[in-house]
Parts: sequence; structure tokens; C-alpha cells
Amino acid sequence: MVRRGPRHPDEGLTSAMLPLKRPSLRRPSGPMIMSTAALVVALGGTSYAAATIGTADIRNDAVTSAKIKNGTIQQRDLTDGARAGLKGQTGAQGPAGPRGPQGLPGAGRWALIGPDGTIQAQSGGFTLVAGYPTLTNTAPEGQPDNSLRANGNVYLNANEELSDNAIVATVVLQNTVDQDGNSNTNGRAGGADQNAEFSGEISVSRCSFTGNTGVPIPTNCAPAGAQNATSFVVSPRLSDGSVTTGAGTTGSLGTRKAFYVVITGDSSDYVAPTAR
Repeated sequence: MVRRGPRHPDEGLTSAMLPLKRPSLRRPSGPMIMSTAALVVALGGTSYAAATIGTADIRNDAVTSAKIKNGTIQQRDLTDGARAGLKGQTGAQGPAGPRGPQGLPGAGRWALIGPDGTIQAQSGGFTLVAGYPTLTNTAPEGQPDNSLRANGNVYLNANEELSDNAIVATVVLQNTVDQDGNSNTNGRAGGADQNAEFSGEISVSRCSFTGNTGVPIPTNCAPAGAQNATSFVVSPRLSDGSVTTGAGTTGSLGTRKAFYVVITGDSSDYVAPTAR
């Protein structure tokens, strides 16, 4: 017979009859607690802060330029006043710039020449070479004096080469001065050449000059200062072709004619005359 030891209190009991065993609980370690807390913050902390922090939670002047990422503020984020900005003070007047080049004259340049042969008005750029001049007598000895050979003409400089221009001249009508002494200035006197104030002939031409090329110019301009590519001559006459005479002044008008001249065509080669 085998001798047995003391019986276990649970001996002879089935599993259903055995009492429940409580699991053994271990206290979590410090690292475990820290990692769990970090995970909670990562998963829910940001959403919590975004959902609960408002403008009232931000201290005044807490957000500075250093805290704003460059290029992140848009124009629509600013108020109308900020977008408009503050108007600065007017700066000091800057120094005047250099004077620009002389502009080209218009397509039609004109000049009004008085009875005395001088320029009375113009659009610009004309200069007088000679008005009804008395020149040096160049006639050979024994020949008639030719010093008045240009006295019926007016010579002008257009200050541009005239080969690509047209020149037009016309006599000015005048009814305030009795040019022929017939006490009639209304232009209705009967008979030939009885209305000198309303009539007259006029011709115009470029001056011929040494070295002229292109279409021949059969006009010799007597004054030396007119012998160039930029000058022209105008010859006002009486209706019968006679040369006008007189000083052309108010006290001694004579039969001189006032007239207009017009230059048309290409004026891109115009050069403004220098002041004298």
C-alpha cells in the first residue's frame, strides 16, 4: 500500500468547479507611459488645438513678421486701406532734361513776304537771302549798268534740299492801299491794268548752282548767297509783266507785291537755321 501525502485542496475537482484565477497585473514602465502619451498627442493633439484656439487665445503683438513665412500673405488677406497703402510725400522737382532735337516741319511750310521783300510771317525755317537787291555792277566797260538785274526778285532759303519739293507762290490781294493812284481800291475799275491791288503775275524757281544734278534748272540766281541747293527765287510782276518798283514801305509802297510761298513734299532733310 502506497502512502500518499496530504491531498491538495483542489484535488478531485473538475475545471468547472475550480475557482477563477486573477491575471497577474504588472505596473507599466516609465518609457511605456511616455510613448503612449506621445502617440495620443500625435493623433489628437493638433486637431484639438486647431479646434479650440481662437483669436482671443493669441496675445496681442504675439505674431510678428519673423513668425510669418515669406510669400504666404496674399493681397486678398489685406484690408482695402492696407492694399491702397499710404501716399508718400511729393518728391522734389527733378532737374530739367536736355532739350530735344529740332522737330521736322509739317508737310506744308509757308511764308508771307511783304511788299518790301522781307518775311512778315511764316510757319518756320525760312530765311531771307535778298529782297529786291541792288547788286554790284558787273557789266563790261561801255555796257549798260546791270546792278538792278535782281531788283525785281526776292531770294529765300528754305533750309532743306529742294530737289524733292514743290514750290508754290501767289500774289496777296490788298485793298487798303491805292497802288496805281486811280483812287479805286475795290478792284472794279474798268480797263486793263486798272486794279493793281487785285492783280499781278508771279513766278518761282529753285536756284541753279554748281554741282546741280537731276532735272536741269534753267534759273540763274544772281546773289552769291542764293547759289545753293536750298535756295529759291520769287519774281512778282505787274499784270503786263513789268518789273515792280518802289521801296515797298508804307511811305513809298510803289508797285511792289506782297505774296505767299508754300513748300510741299519731303522735308525730312530740313535743317533748322542757326540764330544770327
